[in-house]
Amino acid sequence: MRLVRFEYRAEAGQGGRPGPRTRIGVWTAAGIVDVTGAAEAEGLADPAYYDMLVLIENYGQARARLERWAAQPPGGLVPLEAVRLRAPLRPRKNVFCVGRNYTEHVAEGDRASGRQEGPPPVPIFFTKPPTSIIGPGEPVVRHRSTRALDYEVELGVVIGRAGANLRRGEALDHVFGYTIVNDITARDLQDRHKQWFKGKGLDTFCPVGPCIVTADEFGDPQAAEIRLWVNDELRQQAPTSAMIFDVQRILVDLSDGMTLEPGDLVATGTCAGCGFGFDPPRFLNPGDVVRAEVTGIGTLENPIIEDPIAR
Repeated sequence: MRLVRFEYRAEAGQGGRPGPRTRIGVWTAAGIVDVTGAAEAEGLADPAYYDMLVLIENYGQARARLERWAAQPPGGLVPLEAVRLRAPLRPRKNVFCVGRNYTEHVAEGDRASGRQEGPPPVPIFFTKPPTSIIGPGEPVVRHRSTRALDYEVELGVVIGRAGANLRRGEALDHVFGYTIVNDITARDLQDRHKQWFKGKGLDTFCPVGPCIVTADEFGDPQAAEIRLWVNDELRQQAPTSAMIFDVQRILVDLSDGMTLEPGDLVATGTCAGCGFGFDPPRFLNPGDVVRAEVTGIGTLENPIIEDPIAR
């Protein structure tokens, strides 16, 4: 199942619909099933049909009804052009991220820094705050504090079942689904502050979407491919099988002594082709459009704009 959060476009004549402004939907090949609208029509007060995080926590109980609505949409399907997709979720906690998780990306980083550190022996973790999250089509701001704005396409993992101290072989049982994450980075801030949080945690620096594909539909997370284009120029491309630490290993190490909860989002690292790895570097500028893709999920596209304060 492909789950989305969306709003009706007022210009499509749907702005007067009752209920919460942002709604949950099931994205089908023919259009969007308005889950929130269907729940309203049936008089259901269950918050699982109004809040994505609650739905993730209670998917087992809600699944049959969602499948029924997807097969026979109450009120019909909503055309994709009549909605505006939002980030499919906003976690309660920081986004968990993995650095230096593709060998060629490690190599380009070593070349750019002049340090030969090589692949890490264990996963490197950092975080991005929920305030950095935006959805499809929303602009990434080149803030006034940076002139070295970069991109990183990543497979995102959404946790569906709580657990700590996970073991290999059971870790994927705790996954609800998968999405796309673009780990936008201010390389100059990253260097200036000597750590990753500040340069990767600014507002708009975590585009997520366009949907969450449930784990049963997505299948093996190491059998996908990640790609990224800047202005229709392919910059990044790699199979997820090239991860140094696969999704299971990431979840095992991350959950060691730390409880993962439903709705937590884990970004699994990027491949070679980042702007800082070119000679000279090719950073993002206002007017650029970045398109990230993961096979089996779709495309996440965001324009780059200048910080309005800096104008």
